[in-house]
Amino acid sequence: MAAQSSMMHGMANSHGSGLLSLADLPTSAVFTSKLPPDPAFPTPADSHRAPRNKLGPRIVKGALFTFVRPEPQKEPELLAVSPAALRDLGLKPGEEETEIFRDVVAGNCMLGWDEERNDGVYPWAQCYGVDRGQASSETGFVARLSHDQRRWLCVPQLTDSPWGFQRAISLFEVTSPSTKVRYELQLKGAGQTPYSRFADGKAVLRSSIREFVVSEALNALGISSTRALSLTLLPHSQVRRERVEPGAIVARFAQSWIRIGTFDLLRARGDRGLVRQLATYVAEEVFGGWETLPSRVTIDADDRLGSAPHTGLPSSTVESSGAEEENRFSRLYREIVRRNARTVAGWQAYGFMNGVLNTDNTSIFGLSLDFGPFAFLDTYDPHYTPNHDDHMLRYCYRKQPSVIWWNLVRLGESLAEVIGLGAQVDDEDLVRDGVDATRAAAVIARAETIIKRAGQEYQAVYRAEYHRLMTARLGLRTQPDDDGAVLFQALTDTMEVLQLDFHHTFRTLSTVSTAELASPAARNEVAARFFPADGLSAPNVTAEAGRARVAEWLERWRDRVVTDWGSPGAELTPEQDEARTRAMKAVNPKFVPRSWILEELIRRVERDGERDILRRILHMALHPFEDRWGWDDAEEDRFCGDVPRLKRAMQCSCSS
Repeated sequence: MAAQSSMMHGMANSHGSGLLSLADLPTSAVFTSKLPPDPAFPTPADSHRAPRNKLGPRIVKGALFTFVRPEPQKEPELLAVSPAALRDLGLKPGEEETEIFRDVVAGNCMLGWDEERNDGVYPWAQCYGVDRGQASSETGFVARLSHDQRRWLCVPQLTDSPWGFQRAISLFEVTSPSTKVRYELQLKGAGQTPYSRFADGKAVLRSSIREFVVSEALNALGISSTRALSLTLLPHSQVRRERVEPGAIVARFAQSWIRIGTFDLLRARGDRGLVRQLATYVAEEVFGGWETLPSRVTIDADDRLGSAPHTGLPSSTVESSGAEEENRFSRLYREIVRRNARTVAGWQAYGFMNGVLNTDNTSIFGLSLDFGPFAFLDTYDPHYTPNHDDHMLRYCYRKQPSVIWWNLVRLGESLAEVIGLGAQVDDEDLVRDGVDATRAAAVIARAETIIKRAGQEYQAVYRAEYHRLMTARLGLRTQPDDDGAVLFQALTDTMEVLQLDFHHTFRTLSTVSTAELASPAARNEVAARFFPADGLSAPNVTAEAGRARVAEWLERWRDRVVTDWGSPGAELTPEQDEARTRAMKAVNPKFVPRSWILEELIRRVERDGERDILRRILHMALHPFEDRWGWDDAEEDRFCGDVPRLKRAMQCSCSS
């Protein structure tokens, strides 16, 4: 009731402006009102009465969250705020200067909680994740997948850093007055929770700077991501990792923080009821209702989808029949599959690697999530992993699509009962007692069929989205099938052989006019623009051979551009070429927050005490497609120029 009252209060004070103060922003706690709490602290008041040190690590069962308040912080310093995040939450400019904002994002104020009445919206920590030493043998559904499906799988999950276990505390949900999107705002590094296991609940400044910048950078690139509102330094918090480091808190938000790992834990415990309850919550509250989920699709022999799925199906609708019978939970599973396929396509098209893609770091909403040893590509190397503990290259650039599918198979296993029951999913006896031995074979067969079909859909959606993004990045308007081999693959092969910079290649291409590529000699001259200033570093490749290879590709690309943008049999007019150049610059960033830049940023903020540099780098990350940012031309050129040779393809640890 208090949450509803807070929501109405915010609505009443918006005055139609669309941007509000933090105190007037509509808040709620739908997550805690719809899902079961920790039985040890079933109400906010129970948790609030408990000493803070009693809310730390322990085993919690039969619950999806625990009410837990952030640990108070002494003299926190607000280092930076994202103006884009502020706007998207519906907060007015200048709100970050208020005392209440600084207290809330540091964990020193529980907005929405009435201390005197012991009532209102109370912070909580989400329960998710299982130990990383899960059985790695191919059993159950995995063992029965076809060879074609298995090639999309990956080896078992890599262990997280022992310091990285659950240290996020959600404060409340906010609904943007303008977009009506509901976000869950949480603090990362605000103290131990029952789910921290043997971790300290803290986050270091180093990793917090990295997450703060990359969250907003990915969103600016158009890649689905969790967001970062603010970064707060905790000057009195000394955190032991490989060394003693200053602590920090990132205030971040997302449409949902539920992960595949959330379902993993319930499956590992055999908690059938909570699997169904959580899946229902995701469909109804996160995705906005069962009717928003996609209808069944047709898939041809080449794994290509037929017509696009439609929405609007009632929750009771069951499509197809027999082993391919799809109920509402099957549609929910496929929606999660489709979202993640589009997101990983964005990573591949823009050269981003998460670094640790276990199920805890895979979002049911298809968001880029939990940034540890992430990186953007420097020189194009499909085997590059930014995680120096990833010795088997589980999470390298090339394997990201397959490892996300591996995680989605785990989700399919968690939902196996509810998707395998088909039309009988609401049979009272089956809901209460589960599947007996007489029905198990049919339920397993149907679940396996749906997971296999979802795998085909995943591949098709991934390929379509990757093709769309690469088409735009190359300045093309149409998407013939052979572009994949003739242009996309040929370009990445060339970048790999010549060790060309991934991002510079696309941005440089955006500045080349078709008139400059009219002859072999001209193409050969232009090809040199794609090389770093200190020359090619690829072994056994001469500069002449490198130019020839790039020039050959440029000829193919030029022909496609002329076909797409020009009139039949005619060259592009200057106006047409200029329009194409503008379109390419709008999707090919000049700036990305590379590892060497973040390393320098961390040093200058943490060790040198600089503050303005963080805001400037954030500004560049928020506007990655600009030519200039009005700061310092020499510094901008350095951050957008060639990566120093000894700082290419850097790796870092999971410790955070």
